Amino acid sequence: MGQTIAEKIIAVHAGRPTVQPGQIVNVSVDIAMANELSAALSIKELGEWGIDHLHNPEKICLIPDHFTPNKDLNAAKITKIVREFARRHNVKWYFEVGRAGIEHAVIPLEGVILPGQLMVGGDSHTCTAGALNCFATGMGSTDIACAWATGEVWLKVPHSARLTFTGKLRPHVYGKDLILHALGDLTTAGATYMSIEYHGDVFEKLPLSDRFTMSNMAIEAGGKAGLFEFDQKTKEIVESTPRFIQDKPKYTPYAPDSDATYALERTYDVSTIEPLVARPFSPDNVAVVSSCTEVNIDEVVIGGCTNGWLEDLVRAAEVFRGRKVHPNVRVVVIPGSQRIIRQACDLGLPQIFIDAGCVFSTSTCGPCIGGHMGVLGEGEICVSTTNRNFRGRMGHLSSEVYLANPAVAAASAILGHIGSPDDL
Repeated sequence: MGQTIAEKIIAVHAGRPTVQPGQIVNVSVDIAMANELSAALSIKELGEWGIDHLHNPEKICLIPDHFTPNKDLNAAKITKIVREFARRHNVKWYFEVGRAGIEHAVIPLEGVILPGQLMVGGDSHTCTAGALNCFATGMGSTDIACAWATGEVWLKVPHSARLTFTGKLRPHVYGKDLILHALGDLTTAGATYMSIEYHGDVFEKLPLSDRFTMSNMAIEAGGKAGLFEFDQKTKEIVESTPRFIQDKPKYTPYAPDSDATYALERTYDVSTIEPLVARPFSPDNVAVVSSCTEVNIDEVVIGGCTNGWLEDLVRAAEVFRGRKVHPNVRVVVIPGSQRIIRQACDLGLPQIFIDAGCVFSTSTCGPCIGGHMGVLGEGEICVSTTNRNFRGRMGHLSSEVYLANPAVAAASAILGHIGSPDDL
């Protein structure tokens, strides 16, 4: 019986010729990642176990990004714990504030993870890295501590889902719209504990950033991971990372067998997909933008780990160029990493955002989790390019969040209500 991409990667890391869905296996871990919040809990677990030795510090990645730059004394305390832990154990992949950004953008762009590898992370959106043809999944802090101590974790081999996207994209339709369309079909429970494989010729026409967005939101369908096949675009980004340029590490891509078995298969014709939003209070509560134009808004957040890639910032800047944010709206732009900020500066994007009346921020998860840098007040309505819009996600329990792509978010900021660039 043939194997899917996830099954092949898991089998290799379990030291087995094949694996089957539902099977419990121990796997070796190439990278075990945590942010400051999950890392602090993992460090506490190690202390309670009496363990002060790490299996391999070169396979650990620590990135403070949720409440950083430190928003208060508690955040300072937590990041200090993680920083001192990283120094004490000579953790290879420790990224200090100002030299990193949001974990899910930093990891692929710096070359921390490679195609064919297996990564676990103390964050549900660890699955973002699956766009690079690796198996990446989120786990709890206890599991991450176990991976640090032993180099292994156990997992149940997931069933696989195959989502195929074909056809010609409409204007202002991007990866965010494709995954929202799929979520509207599957619901947030439709791919529970599945490894989602994305296929289709449409991805030849989209930059890799759209793949990151779609892998990122596999978890919103209940998925365990979200993976793409390896191609020339993958090769180009992998081999342009600082790690690859310096060390030229070997890696092994994987493709599914022609007779691989999938528990779920869907094919979507993208020519039928319009720009979309996910209405409160769920990523699967999907509607076309044109049906929501009467919704007035207070805030727009562009960026984050889902849509903070350079191409996303370019799409938003093209809409803002020569225009102003509506007087009743405030806009926060959050690039995914320091590297992306530098690239944006080289293209003159910050000036476009600032001239339009936006805040151009440092890389942080702050507004997405209702932590800082854009928390919503009572009854406020936000259009955000982030990945979740649960009740209270970005602030007050009575606030509302509509998820959208960067071009729609920018157009809405200018209009003062939900709308698309075609409405300007």
